[in-house]
Amino acid sequence: MSDSWWMQQLGRVVMLAPAVQLGVVGAAMLAGRPLGEKRTARLAQASVSVGLLAAIGVLGLMLLSGARHVEIEFGHWVEVSKSHFGEPFHFHLKFVFDRLSVPLVILSYVLVGVIGAFATRYLHRERGFARFFLLYSVFLAGMVVAVMAGTVETLFLGWELVGLSSALLVAFFHERPAPVENGQRVWAVYRVADAAFLVAAVALHHATGAGDFAAMTGSEPWPHGQALLSSQAALGIGVLLLAAAAGKSALVPFSGWLPRAMEGPTPSSAVFYGALSVHLGTFLLLRFSPVLELSLALRVLVIGLGLATAVYGAVVSRVQPDVKTALAFASLTQVGLITAEIGCGLRYVPLVHMIGHACFRTLQLLRTPSLLQDHSTLENAIGRRLGELAAPSRVRLPLGARRRLYRWALERGRLDAMLDRFVVTPFLELFRWCHRRERQWTNWLAGGPPRCEADPCDAEDLESDAA
Repeated sequence: MSDSWWMQQLGRVVMLAPAVQLGVVGAAMLAGRPLGEKRTARLAQASVSVGLLAAIGVLGLMLLSGARHVEIEFGHWVEVSKSHFGEPFHFHLKFVFDRLSVPLVILSYVLVGVIGAFATRYLHRERGFARFFLLYSVFLAGMVVAVMAGTVETLFLGWELVGLSSALLVAFFHERPAPVENGQRVWAVYRVADAAFLVAAVALHHATGAGDFAAMTGSEPWPHGQALLSSQAALGIGVLLLAAAAGKSALVPFSGWLPRAMEGPTPSSAVFYGALSVHLGTFLLLRFSPVLELSLALRVLVIGLGLATAVYGAVVSRVQPDVKTALAFASLTQVGLITAEIGCGLRYVPLVHMIGHACFRTLQLLRTPSLLQDHSTLENAIGRRLGELAAPSRVRLPLGARRRLYRWALERGRLDAMLDRFVVTPFLELFRWCHRRERQWTNWLAGGPPRCEADPCDAEDLESDAA
C-alpha cells in the first residue's frame, strides 16, 4: 500500500468523522431519545480526536512524500446532462488537502475539541445541552467541508452549514426576545452574503465551465494558481466574493451582527464568532486569491475595506461597556488587518495571522466568564479598587471632536441604522408594493370584495392603498 493510498483513506476519515457525529446526535434527537451528557461528550471527543489524528496523518504523509495537493473524490451527487440554460450541471463532491486547507482543518479540530470539552462542563445540566451539541456537530461538519472543499459547490454547502448553525446558536436562549431578534439579524446578513457568493459561484461556473477550483484558479497548488479570466470578469466576480466575505466576516458595513452574536452561550461565542466562523470570509478570499491578482482595482478595494474595518473595530472596541462586546470588535480589527494583507498580495502571512488570532481569541473568550470574579477577588485581597492602566499615548484632539468621536464609537458607527434605512427599508417597501399589486390582481380575478377588509393585519396596507 503506497503513501497515496494511505492519504486517500485518512482523508476520507477526516471528512467522515464529523458526519458520523452529526448523524448519531441528530438521529437520537429525531427519535426523541437524545443522548445523555456523558455519551454526547464521549462521542464529541472521539469524533474530534479521530478526525484530528487523521488530518495530522495526512499532513505527515504529505511532508514525507513531497505531495502538495491531494484530492479526495466522493463523486457526482447530482448530475444533469443538460440544464434549462443548455449547459450540463453537476454537484461534484470533492475535497482537497493543500497548504491552505490542511492547517485550517487541523485548527478547526483543535479549537472545536477544546470548546467541546469546555462546553461539557459549562453547560452541565442545562436544558439545551443536547441542542447545543447538535448545532456544535453541524458547525464542525460545515467548517470541515468548507475548508477542505475542492469545488465551489462543496464550499457553498459548508458555508451554508456554518451559517445555519451560527444563526441558531445566536438564538440559543430563545425564551428571551433579544437573542431571537439578534439571531434573525445575523441570519438576514448571512442571506445577503450567501446571495453574493451564489451569484459569484454561478458566474465562475459559467466563465470556466466547471466548479472545480483547478479550473477556476489554475491547476497549480495553492498559492501558485493562475486564474484564466479577464480583468473585467475578475473585477465583477471579485466584488461579489468580497461582498460575501464582508457579510460572513462582519466587515464594514456588516459589522453590526458580530456583537449581536455574543447573545449565544460563551462556548459558541468563543469558537464560532471569535475564532473560526468570523474567519471564513477571509478564507474565501485566500482560496480565490488568484482571481484577486487579476485586477488592481479589486485589490485596492479589498485593502480599503480591510483597513476601514480595522480602524472601525479599533475605535469602537475602546468604548464598549462589556468585555465580550469589546472582544468582538477587537476581533474585527484583526480580521480587517488580515483582509488588508490578502489585498496586498500576501498569502502565508494572513494564513499565519488567522491561525494565531483564532487561538488567542478563543483563550480570551473562554477566560471571560471568570475574569470579573478574579478581578473582584483581587480587589478584596488588596483592600482597594484597582486603578486604570496608564494609557501610553492618547490622540490629541479638541474636546468637541473627542466627544463626537466617543459618541460615534458608542453608537457603533450607526451602521445598523444605515443598513436599515438604505437597504432593509427599500426592500420592505418593494415587497409590500408587490404584495398590494398581487392582492389587487387576485381580488379582481375572484370578483369579490377586497380580502384585506376582512384581514385586520392588513390595515397598514389598506392605508397605503388609500393614500
